[in-house]
Amino acid sequence: MNRLSGETSPYLLQHAENPVDWLPWGDEALARAREQDKPILLSIGYAACHWCHVMAHESFEDEETAALMNERFVCVKVDREERPDVDGIYMDAVVAMTGHGGWPLTVFLTPEGEPFLGGTYFPPEPRHGLPAFRQVLVSVSELYRERPEDVAQRAQVLVEALEQAASSAPSGEPLTESLLFDAVRRLEELHDPEWGGFGRAPKFPPASALELLLRRGEPELAVRTLDAMAAGGMYDLVGGGFHRYSVDDRWLVPHFEKMLYDNALLVPAYLHGWLVTGRERYREVVEQTVEYALRDLRLPDGGFASSQDADTDGVEGLTYTWAPGEGAPEELLEPFEDGRLILRGELDEKTRARLLEIRSLRPQPGLDDKAIASWNGLMLAALAEAGRRLDRAGWIDEGRALAGFLLGPLSSEGRLHRSRRAGRSSGAGFLDDYANVAHGLYELHVATGELRWLEESRRLALLAVELFGDDEQGGFFLAPAGGEQLVARKKELIDHPVPSGNSMLAYVLLRLGRIYGDDELERRAVGVLRLVGPSLGRAPTELAWALNALDLYLSTPREIAIAGPPSSEVARAALEPFDPNAVVAFGPADDVPLLEGKGLVDGKPAVYVCERFVCQKPVTDPAELGALSTST
Repeated sequence: MNRLSGETSPYLLQHAENPVDWLPWGDEALARAREQDKPILLSIGYAACHWCHVMAHESFEDEETAALMNERFVCVKVDREERPDVDGIYMDAVVAMTGHGGWPLTVFLTPEGEPFLGGTYFPPEPRHGLPAFRQVLVSVSELYRERPEDVAQRAQVLVEALEQAASSAPSGEPLTESLLFDAVRRLEELHDPEWGGFGRAPKFPPASALELLLRRGEPELAVRTLDAMAAGGMYDLVGGGFHRYSVDDRWLVPHFEKMLYDNALLVPAYLHGWLVTGRERYREVVEQTVEYALRDLRLPDGGFASSQDADTDGVEGLTYTWAPGEGAPEELLEPFEDGRLILRGELDEKTRARLLEIRSLRPQPGLDDKAIASWNGLMLAALAEAGRRLDRAGWIDEGRALAGFLLGPLSSEGRLHRSRRAGRSSGAGFLDDYANVAHGLYELHVATGELRWLEESRRLALLAVELFGDDEQGGFFLAPAGGEQLVARKKELIDHPVPSGNSMLAYVLLRLGRIYGDDELERRAVGVLRLVGPSLGRAPTELAWALNALDLYLSTPREIAIAGPPSSEVARAALEPFDPNAVVAFGPADDVPLLEGKGLVDGKPAVYVCERFVCQKPVTDPAELGALSTST
């Protein structure tokens, strides 16, 4: 057993029995590399990653390969979900070297942690143009020993490129509606008119781009994608929830891992699709996906697990696929592999329940049961808004419990941890943890009317500005100031596919800025938009959440102050429309500027519709809201 046995990450624990002398990332590994003058072999993956399992079985469990690794390298394992900072830096380095990235990520470092060579998956024997992993090991170790000047030069060039990427200057070009128009036109160009989605296979669920199209009044492109993804395959017709991505253009054959973040992002995408189009199928997808998360991902301590594995008993998709005669409607079965078939089509509720019962008796995929603050923040937002709009009080209660977990066990001294598992928390929170939890807490405030969630959202957002802000160039670093110093400090600006921490925090700051009348929060948000401004119109799939933030920034401010509970008829009427650029606060509360002086009217709940804090007369009768919104 190697040094991973004391870790909390299920991914690291999967490798604790390897004959490789793995170390977790940290000072000890770097010190050992310096003492022994060996390069570091850094391997990064995550528990639900199919090809990570393949490489582990082929190479890391092989005694001969492990002996070669132990002899020539200091070997380090990292869970990318626990350490997005380490993963982000070295992924950028590998993309710069090879033109592509992915997991498992394999990077060779100097004892100072500087990257000089790398790749992704390497097979045990040469195939598909890839060298054998053992060939790579020998070549890299010989390069390190025999040509140290070349190694140093490679490392210097890469580190300088990484540092430069994090210090890029903001654009001075104006932020205008034309960027949003250009982004929508680019999505039209990328759109697959037959099967939806943007670009070619493999296709990842473009939740943030769908949100952009819906909020911009362009539902046609969104509808084709929402329909095609929900048809089955990519979407689990039996158990609900979405798999990570589709290997084909039809959304039929997925990689079968299920990630919390995908499902947390697709719940509001389908919810908003239902609000815009009225299609009941989208509402069903929302209900089934939330039910899936509560059934299969909910953890006993209040959080949600990170993912379910792609494999069952070493076979990809075994739990989710069918063979003839196993009970699935055979007219709905489509070919997969090894005699297994994928279910695609429409199931009535009785058939769905019967198939779920059959499937529950099979071996189940592994569960990565660590709770990541960032992804749980997204799930909190999904539970709160879906519970509010679909009148599911139980979901809102689940949101309260989740908020208590995030602000309780997953925090200490007012600061978020990255993750928690088996009663142990892992490391300080990163930018996306703060941004997504603040986002979820705001949505919980709107769903419950409870002021404490709004206050906590603002507290975490202000703390994020303090911990991650770049006062010189604008935007926010991924890791907090004063934390571990890597070879470079990274700014994550691209959605992967979770909204980048920069884009989400900008979105949160814009909302809070309008509620609290705080121009500094808006200035900080605009700093993010200026960093990505030149690319917004050209790269809408990579910068979709930044475009949603830009849409909010350019919209006419519309603030809705509500005195009284969200269950009141006038509050429900005010919040019923899909109005993504409105901000909402519940009071009374004189210490929140939007709510100051706004109370019940003649003892009745009241809605105040405002623009830049100039408010129309309060409304207590839902019938008056239509005329009021027209007049603002």
